[in-house]
Amino acid sequence: MKYSSHALKDKLFIDFLMEDRYKFLRHLVFLICFFLFLYFTHFWHWYVPEYKYYILLFVYFSLILMAYINIYILVPMFFFKTHYASYFILLIILGVGGLNLIGYCFSHYFSEYKIPTLQDDERRGGLYEGVMMCIPIIMISTTVKLLQKWTKDNNRIIELSNLTLNMELNELRNQINPHFLFNMLNNVKALIRTDPEKASTVIIKLSEFLRYQLYENSEEKTLLTSEIDFLSNFLNLEKIRRENFSVEIDSKTDKRMLNSTFIPPNLFTTFVENAVKHSVEIDDKDSYVKIKIEVENKKLYFICTNSQNPNYSISDKNYGGLGLANIKRRLELLYQDQYSLKIVSTEKEYTVNLIIPV
Repeated sequence: MKYSSHALKDKLFIDFLMEDRYKFLRHLVFLICFFLFLYFTHFWHWYVPEYKYYILLFVYFSLILMAYINIYILVPMFFFKTHYASYFILLIILGVGGLNLIGYCFSHYFSEYKIPTLQDDERRGGLYEGVMMCIPIIMISTTVKLLQKWTKDNNRIIELSNLTLNMELNELRNQINPHFLFNMLNNVKALIRTDPEKASTVIIKLSEFLRYQLYENSEEKTLLTSEIDFLSNFLNLEKIRRENFSVEIDSKTDKRMLNSTFIPPNLFTTFVENAVKHSVEIDDKDSYVKIKIEVENKKLYFICTNSQNPNYSISDKNYGGLGLANIKRRLELLYQDQYSLKIVSTEKEYTVNLIIPV
């Protein structure tokens, strides 16, 4: 709790320095602090009471003008554009010219208001003290300006990176979805010729797929239970189409946990479709796909196992290579190094073991 409080204070301080909504308040604080620094110097006390406040305000506004010329003209026009030599030369000219102008006004306009009993060294020392206290203010204001630009540039880079990331994720997901639906339509086409009654059942089930694709798949996250239902419908459709094919989706996780867990949509589709395609048996032997999904300790465990025949090869090599490469890339973009994917292939079985944070 203590750490959170410090983090909140740091964020508020950074927001105050950076955010445009605090711009007026930021300038007001700067002007007040600047004035207080000058107020507690001694040079303006060496003048008669009737004029010393006018002299203080004259120096104050002169130095403020110099500071804002530096912040809004020299820094953006020269320093930000990497004209460093020009910037420092002009900054020196601004400082020397401004201080000489202040000195000229003191010599020709304010000298008659000096307190006669003061020594000249004391007067020069007081003025020197006041000017030297303003230099850190100018330096701090320049530093804040540089920090503001760095923060805006950094935020812009992060925003562009996130935009690129989202575009790549959408592209990968969009490559998976049409391929999945085209396979289902091909299955319906085959059933219409061989078993129209089954084809009717498949078409009804297919409508659920389309509803899922239209209303849930476009979201950034979907309920884990929706994804399980989607996979269950797909496997049951395949079971209708194929004989000697068994499916199993098992989870011992509490239903409330499943109903409150969100994952990216179609995260398991490629693995399951791949399992269905590779479980086909050419000699009418029993084939199967088994899926196990568990949520434990803020991690989701997905295990997909399918039977396979080493003598049967999939003609659609593009799917096996591109689909798997796409899902691996999608996992990298979504979870960086926080996921684990292990694939074990034997002569009779193919297993995918995926662990992701939730």
